[in-house]
Amino acid sequence: MKITPEHSDGKKWMLICLGVFLLIFLAIGCIEQNDMDQIAIGNQSDDEQDEASQEEEETRMRISVQANGETTIFELNDGNAAKELYEQLPLTIDVEDYSNNEKIFYPPKKLDTANTPMANAKSGTLAYYAPWGDVVMFYDKFGSAGGLYELGNVVSGGEHIKNMSGTIIIEKV
Repeated sequence: MKITPEHSDGKKWMLICLGVFLLIFLAIGCIEQNDMDQIAIGNQSDDEQDEASQEEEETRMRISVQANGETTIFELNDGNAAKELYEQLPLTIDVEDYSNNEKIFYPPKKLDTANTPMANAKSGTLAYYAPWGDVVMFYDKFGSAGGLYELGNVVSGGEHIKNMSGTIIIEKV
């Protein structure tokens, strides 16, 4: 006696097709989920970058120097001298001409130059000349000198430095 299976060839093909269809359906679902995860990661990265940029913007030390009705904005670096100047603000202080390319003022307390870069001064450089204890605002190129440390650079209003005179007001921005 011969035993024959109850399933016909048509049923086998139908089961195989159903299995293949299920595999394709699952594969597409996995790919779509992966794409959605990548988009979410991309959006999260954009959000994190925006937050980091905002935090960086908030932690920047900017100062305004007001003189003769004009305002000049400097962004300070993260050296010790710049941080110490920033902590002494606000100041109402006299500015003086020095040479033919800079204005100077003397902060109330000398600045610690540890971890402060040496300056290669050009127009718009804010610097500290440690031997004399004065802060220098350059309105023309200068170069470098022993004891000259960079505090920051002009962001806006650099054209006003040359005409500063008398009493100036320096504030945190």
